[in-house]
Parts: sequence; structure tokens; C-alpha cells
Amino acid sequence: MNVPELFDISGRKALVTGAGRGIGRVYALALAQAGCDISILEINAENAEKVAGEIRDLGRKADVFTVDVTNKAELEKTYAATAEKLGGLDICVHNAGVNIYEAAEDTPEENYDYVVDTNMKGVFLCCQAAFPIMKVQKKGSIINIASMSGDIVNYPQKHVHYNAAKAGVILISKCLAVEWAPFGIRVNSLSPGYTRTEMTGIADPDVVSQWEALTPMGRMAEPEELAGAVLYLASDASSFTTGSNFIVDGGFTAR
Repeated sequence: MNVPELFDISGRKALVTGAGRGIGRVYALALAQAGCDISILEINAENAEKVAGEIRDLGRKADVFTVDVTNKAELEKTYAATAEKLGGLDICVHNAGVNIYEAAEDTPEENYDYVVDTNMKGVFLCCQAAFPIMKVQKKGSIINIASMSGDIVNYPQKHVHYNAAKAGVILISKCLAVEWAPFGIRVNSLSPGYTRTEMTGIADPDVVSQWEALTPMGRMAEPEELAGAVLYLASDASSFTTGSNFIVDGGFTAR
């Protein structure tokens, strides 16, 4: 067994949704630094181009597609175009997501649909779009970004739609892992804890203090601290790992 070779993903073709900022940007850059060419799927083209420039500066190929992850037809065309331009599709990180803080009784139906469609339906449609490509290859690693919110009820903020959607991502990943294992496709989910990003940056400082106090490690994660889990799941080091949910939360859910 050659351990370094197990983690070597150089030359592989990766796709990351929601890679224009925050954790998604970190995932894309980490994969590029590990030697992957990257397809960025983003609804914000300006942000995506900035990240693509960073990837190209690393000497890797980067393509940008402006796409809505809730649009099945768009996704099918985009995944096919990605595989054609990159020469295959080995790794998919489905990270695009949104959130709204609001009490359940005050949640408008349109907000519920927006959060659930983007976070859960979007992941499912992305997986569907990746399937025919990876089936032909007889290999592939799909990493769906869930959240520890799929396993707990957050406090003090309220977002039942987000929690429900992320719980759905975890179970969708397990279902697809079982269904697609015969095709050589591995499907796992990654559940970050509280992480310093643009999304959490809008939270009230008092709320952030409560998050940190409730986390055994006493702080939020930096986005870069999540990259290792993605690189492991993308590599042959995780060749017998499928249907798992990796929680990276500083011990929050261990309480």
C-alpha cells in the first residue's frame, strides 16, 4: 500500500457548485491545489470568474457556468458540457445553498420553497445530472454538502426549512450511495458546523458568541478547516467509504 498515492487526485476533473465565495470557494481552490481541473457552477458569474482566476493562477484549468441548481434542464446541459470540456467528471462537490433566519410560524411559503428547493432539490438534481457521466466511466465521487443542522435543532436562530433540507441531503446521499454503488459511484455527505463565511457573517454578534460557547472547541471553524474532509472523500483513500455523513463541527453535536 502506497499511502501518498491513495490521496493523490492530480489530473482529476472536479465540479463544485456555489464555488463563488465562502466554503465553496475553499473547496474549489483545495481541489485545484491538489491538481484537479475545476468546473465552477454559480448563479453569480462575477464571483465565479474571480475564483476561476485564482484557480488558473495555480496552473489548473477552470471553466465557469452560470446556472440555477433548481433547473434540471440547465444542469443536464452544464454537466454534459463540463465532462466534454474537462475530459470527464471524477469529483462533484454539491455545495450551493441558501438560508433565511425566521420562525416557523412566520415563514412564508415562498421562503420555504426557496430554501428547500435550493438546498435539497438542487442537490438531488445535481446528482441526477452527474449520474449518466459517472455511470459510463464506472467511477466517481459525489460529495453533497449538508450541515450539522440536518442532525440538530439550532439555537438561538430559527430556520426549520434549512434544517429539514439539510436532513434531506444526508438521507438523499445515503439512498444514492446504495442505489449507485453497483456503478462504481460513491456518494457521501459532509456536514460542517458553524463556520466563518459570508452567510454566518450576517448573524448578530451575540448570537455568534452563543454558537462559540456551545461548541466544545470554543470557536467557529475557518473554511479552510473543511477542505481536508473533501480531499479525503474525493480521493482513493476513501474507496470503501460511501453513504457516510462526515460531521466537522468542533464537537458541537457530540454534546
